[in-house]
Amino acid sequence: MPDLVAAALVFFCSACVLVLEILAGRLLAPYVGISLETYTSIIGTVLAGIAAGTWIGGKLADRVDPRRLLGPTIALGGLLAMFTVPVVRSIGNDSSIDGSRIATIGLTVAGFFLPAFVLSAVHPMVVKLQLHDLARTGRVVGRLSGVSTAGALVGTFVTGFLLVSAAPSSTIAYGIGAVLIAIGAVFTLWLARRDSALVLAVVVLGGAGVTIAAKAPSPCDVESAYYCIHVERDLTNPNGRTLWLDDLRHSYVDLADPTDLQFTYVKSFADVVAAQFPDHPAIDALHIGGGGFTLPRYLRAEYPGSKSTVLEIDPEVLKVGREELGLRTGPHLQVKIGDARTGIRGRPDDSADLVVSDAFGSLSVPWHLATTEFIGDVKRVLRPDGVYVLNIIDYPPLRFARAELRTLQEHFAHVAVLAPSYVLDGGDGGNLVLVASDRPIDEATLRSRSAVTGVQVVDGETAIRRLVDGMPVITDDHAPVDQWLSRDRG
Repeated sequence: MPDLVAAALVFFCSACVLVLEILAGRLLAPYVGISLETYTSIIGTVLAGIAAGTWIGGKLADRVDPRRLLGPTIALGGLLAMFTVPVVRSIGNDSSIDGSRIATIGLTVAGFFLPAFVLSAVHPMVVKLQLHDLARTGRVVGRLSGVSTAGALVGTFVTGFLLVSAAPSSTIAYGIGAVLIAIGAVFTLWLARRDSALVLAVVVLGGAGVTIAAKAPSPCDVESAYYCIHVERDLTNPNGRTLWLDDLRHSYVDLADPTDLQFTYVKSFADVVAAQFPDHPAIDALHIGGGGFTLPRYLRAEYPGSKSTVLEIDPEVLKVGREELGLRTGPHLQVKIGDARTGIRGRPDDSADLVVSDAFGSLSVPWHLATTEFIGDVKRVLRPDGVYVLNIIDYPPLRFARAELRTLQEHFAHVAVLAPSYVLDGGDGGNLVLVASDRPIDEATLRSRSAVTGVQVVDGETAIRRLVDGMPVITDDHAPVDQWLSRDRG
């Protein structure tokens, strides 16, 4: 085999493994969410496949003529790449997939171990074919190993920066699978024509795989670089829409009534605003995360003249909001696309009465939006009597919520927690709304309003001290948000 052909083959197969690794995050997100543990499962599974495939591929190359192995192996890798989509969707739709650590690892292994294993076996087979002189062993092995790594790098960058934004993940998986099967067929005809029937069988199976996958419904209306986005219509209200981001039911929007707040945590947001700004005709608000843009529209309706600026990372969320959720932007509601951590740095000092954080990656608040360094920027943007409210999700024993409260105390004189009693009592996980301000929190009004929605309010120095006792301040250097959530969920 010419050196250039050998290098190109190793380069492309390694690139395909890393393309699948990047796609794994998008394909898994609707079923187990995106968190540090999801990425850990993906990286660990693919690395295990690479290690095992390289080892077994080298062993097979010593026992069987690699000219016979190479073409069918590439074609089989392409077939398995195609089947990642139907495998993940069929297993992911099973009700037993609950986002737990075991379910995440299991779904990842089912979808991505075998493609990584088979495609990684190509490298040692090509090395075996190229070794004709022991005096050149180091040169051949080193060159092909370097080319393999270069392919992995190109696959990573091209997928992350170009492919995911240009085409759905399923289309990319089918595409690389089809190309690999075609390459496998060509190499079989070139190196071991008698095995053509085997590759023909793989081609037929590949066609069947695409047919099966086409019948498996995609959970996404829109697949962006950040989320699998789905808008669900309310069967009881023709104007009701629920926005799903990955596996999280994120927002509810009533197209005809912006004051129709269905989610309890959003009602708690509204209760905090009513308690802390009873006489405000208009509120200047900064929102961390757009979602369904429910609260900015509520503020505009209830407090005419209010202005909201939304920091939203995903332009597709804004597009879906405009096209399907009735969003209208303008001077009263502006959306800035970009990460909130960098976006907030450009906000003027003392420019907001209210900062609302409702940003999530699956069930977890992005860790860099939970640290004392980020909260310092929130404090800078708030006016002296301003209020910071944030929505989080946590599970018993509420390690993240308690640590975040402790972190808020580093910056604000008064903090409070609003959540259903079963969450605060440790019966189950759920949403908690944290409130922080240098102005005293209107406890009486807040309790009166929260009682209507069945939400309990915890404030006061003694009660808060009990909650935060022994908890660390979350910093950029130590923010194990995902780990606290996953550990608490078992």
